[in-house]
Formats: sequence, structure tokens, C-alpha cells
Amino acid sequence: MNRRCFLLGSAGALAGCRHDRRPRLNVFNWSSYIAPDTVPKFESEFGARVRYGIYESNEEMLARVMGGNSGWDVVFPTDYIVQPLVANALLAPIRRELLTHLSQLEPRFQQPDWDPELRWSVPYMVTAAGIAYNRKVNQPPSGWADMWDERLRGRMTMLDDPFDTMGACLKKLGLSINAADAGQLRNAETEAIRQKPLLRAYLNAEVRDQLVSGDVLAAHMWNTTAQQAMDSSSEIGFVYPAEGYAVYPDCAAILRESKHQELAHKFINFLLRPEIAAANAVAARTTTTNQGARAIFPKEFRDNPTLYPAPEIVARGEWAKTVDPPAQRLRDRIWTEIKSA
Repeated sequence: MNRRCFLLGSAGALAGCRHDRRPRLNVFNWSSYIAPDTVPKFESEFGARVRYGIYESNEEMLARVMGGNSGWDVVFPTDYIVQPLVANALLAPIRRELLTHLSQLEPRFQQPDWDPELRWSVPYMVTAAGIAYNRKVNQPPSGWADMWDERLRGRMTMLDDPFDTMGACLKKLGLSINAADAGQLRNAETEAIRQKPLLRAYLNAEVRDQLVSGDVLAAHMWNTTAQQAMDSSSEIGFVYPAEGYAVYPDCAAILRESKHQELAHKFINFLLRPEIAAANAVAARTTTTNQGARAIFPKEFRDNPTLYPAPEIVARGEWAKTVDPPAQRLRDRIWTEIKSA
């Protein structure tokens, strides 16, 4: 995904209008993660204007907000990023009394382990990582070990994401994606460095078109991006690796610096409405946390195996978790070593 910021809906025209007295909400979200008419609908109903920016990684978002003077109100951190944001006093508490649609969340997201009381975040969408492939490949991949196949040299990619790519290496070794043991992390580093000469690059959503064209035959990819590729071409398939895979709930959160916290709560509550959540999920081709939305999905979307896999595949998924600071520092150092190797 491209991390460049853009303005959505009427925000582009309104941002430059000095006489527009409507309150402005600044929303910073992952790209391709909302229906095109969601923001205009919110603006119209609540008499607000929205500046909507996009990013492509948690690291990019963190770099923007860590100083506490970013200008954003609402952000969408992945689950394991929530507690570090809290630890750095960057988030405002969620006022549950203002979120009348919280009951629409699936039961497993009502008390998630990263924020059991939903004090700081509200689950929004879920992303999982697997392998997308072009059917030109001689043998479709079934597990992470296939991403070390010499026959794919120069025609495969891994995500440019430290947690995800190290997680794939750890899963290949039969370990947890949340491993904190130094020896296990160093073994994962060895696997990544051994794989690196086979890769075309570390890429995120930008590899989608290369996969569709057949220049890339296999790509470590988020299921949402994979579904977008599959919508573009019947030649694209997707598999959840046999060894297990990472699952990443993304959450709406309000920055402590926000001067529009009540309006921010209105926006999050708006996203929780089943009809809005359903429209966002269908448009973004992703997995919602909203049980009310699932009830009104078209059948073909509700039964989509890439976005809503069978229970036995769901059971292979492992939720990303926050690791302790020493382990995170080691992970950061290892990722730098992998990229520079």
C-alpha cells in the first residue's frame, strides 16, 4: 500500500476553505480500508468535515504520532501496537457510553486479550497473512517452507513488515510468531537471510500488480490484498500455510492529543453501525469484527474462503501480541540485520 496521504470525500475542497466553520476530524487509516462513501456520509450526517490520510505500516503511523503533536485524531493500530501506544501516553481513554454500537462486535472482540475492557481501542477489521500465488507456478505453495524453493528464485516476495516476515520464519521452524527467546529469534534470522537471495524484494500491497501480471509467482501477502488481486484475475490463488499463520486485528483508537474527542467517538460509533461496517468490509475486501455486518453480507462474500475461512483453518491462526521491550529491541535489531544482509 502506498503511504502517501490523500484527502477523501469533500475534505480536499473543504480543507482549503477558510470560511468552513464545521468541526474537522483528522483520520489516519490504512489504505483501501473503507468504503468510498463512508466519509461523505459521516460528514453529511454530523455536520463535520474529515481530513482522511492513509499509511501502509504500523511503523509509518508510529513515526507520525510518537511526538504527540501529529495533528491526527483517530488512528488504526494493529492489536500489538495498542499497548505500546498506551505505555507512551499517546492514547485517550475510550468513553464506552458514547459508543452505543459496541454490542455489534463479535463476542471474541468484546474482551480481546490486548485490551480486555476496550479501554483504549475498538476492534475494526482483521487481517491475516498467507501466500498468494499465480497459477502459472508449477506447484502451488501449501506452506511457508515452499517460500524457500529455489525454483521461485527472483519471482517471489515477502512482506516488508518485520513482525510478519519474522513471524513466517518462526512458523516455518514450528515456533510462535510472538517468540521472545533470543535463540529462537536468531534462528528465524538465519532462515530469513538464507531466503533473501531467492527474493525479488520485500514488498507490501505494491506487489499485487506484479502477481497479477505473472512477473511474481508467489507472494507473502495479507489476505485483504490477496482478495483484491483475486478480484482482478482468476489466475490468482491464496493459501493459509499449513504451519500456521499470523492474524492481525486492527483497531480504531483516539489520540490523546486530539482536540475533537467527542467527534472522534461519533466517528468510531458510526463505523460500528452494521450497515456501515458491512459496506466498509465489502468495499475493502476484508474481514470485519462486526457480527451485525456479517449478518447482512451477500452470501458469496460471507462464505468467501480467503476472508472468512473454515473453522479448521481459523484454528491454525495465531494472534499477534505485544512482546516485552527487550525482545522488541532484539527483533528491531534483527530486522535491520536482515534488510542489510
